Amino acid sequence: MYLGRIVAIGMTPQGKAAAMYRVSSRSFPNREAVLVNNQISILPRAGFESDLRKNPYISYNCVRLAGEWAVATNGSQTDPIVEKIAMGFPPRDAISLGLLAMDYEKDSLDTPRIVAAVSNKRPVGYLGIIRKDALLVREFTLVPGEIRYLSTYEKNRPCDDQVATGFAAPCVNCAAQYVVDGGIFAEFTNPVTSAAALASEDGFDLAVKVL
Repeated sequence: MYLGRIVAIGMTPQGKAAAMYRVSSRSFPNREAVLVNNQISILPRAGFESDLRKNPYISYNCVRLAGEWAVATNGSQTDPIVEKIAMGFPPRDAISLGLLAMDYEKDSLDTPRIVAAVSNKRPVGYLGIIRKDALLVREFTLVPGEIRYLSTYEKNRPCDDQVATGFAAPCVNCAAQYVVDGGIFAEFTNPVTSAAALASEDGFDLAVKVL
């Protein structure tokens, strides 16, 4: 099944929260997640920079941190959401305001914008989406061994059905790999690259996976 871009929130059996992002793409597969200065960006691979002239939405910061929160998204909404959290906005409000301000992408597919956020202090996470027909943001209680996900297509509403058990990620690289081919994610086609934030003693560890 092709879901497009995917965000996920989960908790390892050891009680560590994780936020993950996966690029699945049929139109622009020549991209990679790059970790620089404690944030992760999606960029065209070397030699494919001209893809930005075809679609300006394909490059953006996908994972950033703000205090106790890690935020993962599929677009430039990452920055205003993180900035509002840093200003003291509750995550639900920051996500809602960021999505509402940016709106869905004005490309040929009206691609939704999606968001995942987790705390490294509380077992709480958020999933949010803005589509052409809806703005939906939900808070979830994180449970050890469970992972919840949301995508731009097909699985495009934060709900109780999009959850899987058996989530095990002993390291942040394992979390980035998990959303590529672990558990239920192995059923989703066209993976390109992924990123993850995993709670640690002093904040979050970050990692990328390039296929």
